[in-house]
Amino acid sequence: MGLIFVDASAENDDKHRNISMLVDSGASYSLITKPIWKELDLQPQREMEFVLADGTRIKRHVSECFLKLPIANSEGHTPVILGEEGDDENLLGAVTLEIFGLVLDPLSRNIKPMRAMLA
Repeated sequence: MGLIFVDASAENDDKHRNISMLVDSGASYSLITKPIWKELDLQPQREMEFVLADGTRIKRHVSECFLKLPIANSEGHTPVILGEEGDDENLLGAVTLEIFGLVLDPLSRNIKPMRAMLA
């Protein structure tokens, strides 16, 4: 299975940047790389510990960012990890997908609106 990227617009106040994000449904939070979050002037709101796929534990600051995705007019505020040196890809994680009411279809490799249940 190949990698899936989506174009997005990351915004904070009057600053915005068009970015490419790797869809990572195994990641809880989305991640914005350091050069981009610095350019957007995102500020750390809290620190969290994350466990990588190999079991390594790391601490990263988390902020909030306004994201726009070209899928079903999806846009809104979402928590984002503020990437550090070595965090080389912007990631679109599961929390953002759920906030926007989206789901990754692994067979078609597309992001599409989720079928939400109210029960």
